[in-house]
Amino acid sequence: MKRPDYSAHEHLLIGLRARPELWRMGAGLLVAVAVMFALMILTQGILASRAPTLLDGMSGDAAGNTPASLLVMLGSYGFASLGVMAAGLMIYHRGAARLLGGWQRCWRQFRRAMTGLLILYAVSYLLPPWSMGAPLEPNLSLSLWLTLLPLSILAVLVQVSAEEIVFRGYLQQTLAARFSNPLIWMVVPTILFALGHYMPAQAGENAILIAVWAGFFGLAAADLTARSGTLGPAIALHLANNVSALLLVSMQGSLSGLSLYLAPFSMADATDLRPWLIVDLFGMLCAWLAVRLALRV
Repeated sequence: MKRPDYSAHEHLLIGLRARPELWRMGAGLLVAVAVMFALMILTQGILASRAPTLLDGMSGDAAGNTPASLLVMLGSYGFASLGVMAAGLMIYHRGAARLLGGWQRCWRQFRRAMTGLLILYAVSYLLPPWSMGAPLEPNLSLSLWLTLLPLSILAVLVQVSAEEIVFRGYLQQTLAARFSNPLIWMVVPTILFALGHYMPAQAGENAILIAVWAGFFGLAAADLTARSGTLGPAIALHLANNVSALLLVSMQGSLSGLSLYLAPFSMADATDLRPWLIVDLFGMLCAWLAVRLALRV
């Protein structure tokens, strides 16, 4: 089997090869976490005094079930991005542009990848199956959903960009600067990404399967990052997935505050959800191929 061409990944390692020590990565993580929590505490303090009802909708089984609370939750992921960028400046003397692979190059590849994904999604919605078994349940009214849609997409973009900046950005790049084997710098962040999606309280018996699904997604995003040399394609893949899952049809339970419809089952429903995880896995493979085709990588 031909090995993937990951030579473009070197573009993301400019400025890191001279500082490959693992202690730097650890120090950077401490800086990132400190900045993130400081900003979160500050924001929570402001919300507690100005809009306390938002905090009520940001925890527990019903977290993010109102539009305002989910917008705040998704937007708060931006603190992780700011933390990683602060760590890059303080520990590695690298700006955000280096982390992303260059502003223009990242944006150009994001656009091309998103174009391929939009074509794929348009075709997939025309093909069977046309339902999820039981009828979908209306969630937001169409008028309210359309009014919120630009802000909703922006909030999801902040959330997915933060996850890509942390996992396919900071962790993947700093590990690649220290270790040449892709099995290390791709797989280790992917395992951490999967563990971050292990939610036994919400998913019950499905928790491990959902984490495994997230692991496959993480590998696909890591591969696209290594092939392209920017975070643009991975952000596009993540955005398309999360817009579908958070804004179009979300599962019953938490994080449904911005969706147009609700699926006829919850994350913990083993009987109904598991077949759709297989469908989603196949869809993710098609999305990965669509991005590669759009970028010719």
